[in-house]
Amino acid sequence: MKQIKNNLLLLLTALIWGCAFVAQSVGMDYVGPFTFNSVRCMVGSVVLLPVIFLMDSWKRKSGMSEEEMKKERGDKKTLLTGGICCGVVLAAASSLQQFGILFTTVGKAGFITAMYIVLVPILGIFLGKKIRPLILLCVFMAVLGLYFLCMTEKLSLGIGDFLVLLCALVFSVHILVIDHFSPLVDGVRMSAIQFLTAGIVCAVPMFVWENPHMADLLAAWMPVLYAGVMSCGVAYTLQILGQKNADPTVASLLLSLESVFSVLAGWVILGQKLSGKELFGCVLMFGAIILAQLPEKNRRQS
Repeated sequence: MKQIKNNLLLLLTALIWGCAFVAQSVGMDYVGPFTFNSVRCMVGSVVLLPVIFLMDSWKRKSGMSEEEMKKERGDKKTLLTGGICCGVVLAAASSLQQFGILFTTVGKAGFITAMYIVLVPILGIFLGKKIRPLILLCVFMAVLGLYFLCMTEKLSLGIGDFLVLLCALVFSVHILVIDHFSPLVDGVRMSAIQFLTAGIVCAVPMFVWENPHMADLLAAWMPVLYAGVMSCGVAYTLQILGQKNADPTVASLLLSLESVFSVLAGWVILGQKLSGKELFGCVLMFGAIILAQLPEKNRRQS
């Protein structure tokens, strides 16, 4: 039951991120990549402060002692280290993605970014993690599904493609870093530190190269708020909570559904219809997710 709950949290994360592609596209019409990322991360960090307060209040009302709450939060040094590490990696990944989108098509960016579902298990091998044989089949199905879903032209590696490929590599590291720290500390607190760190890191090049104006930020208030509140404050926190004690490869497969949801969001919000090839890609992706869960269920039943 706990595994199902974690998977649903990760699936909701993918849904929010998929819809955020619309916000990212619109927001870039008004502000630069570093400005957009810095402001949305700062917003995400601020949004989590009342969430932390409310969660602590709820725990006290449920009878949890201060000692138990302190133990659940984890060591302060580990919490701070985890939040800063996640924030630095997130700042690098999100910045590479924003710049990459400027120089390549959305279809290419969606496919190449989702390559982290292949890179996560590959990097996991170097960290001593084992890969179930069925997961390899699921990874192949997911990549093939993303190809049918996102690719609309011949794949060639331009500057934008290269930046997004680097983004996929850094997002793979981000998933593994979260996988390491999330079981040790309070996920929401680590998420708040993560966004504050990412916002500060992106703010440095923002002031050096982009010279942001308040009028531009006010013009982009809606996409910035969605990206900050939902994509950062809500979705990344759900990712941290959902990845707690979860298989990082399965988590990456679930999170890669953001590409599916981005296409669906374009269909529902922008009126863009799905072709037969894109629908086939969705079927392959969902099939990979279902297959990835079967071995774990069989072991629990036995």
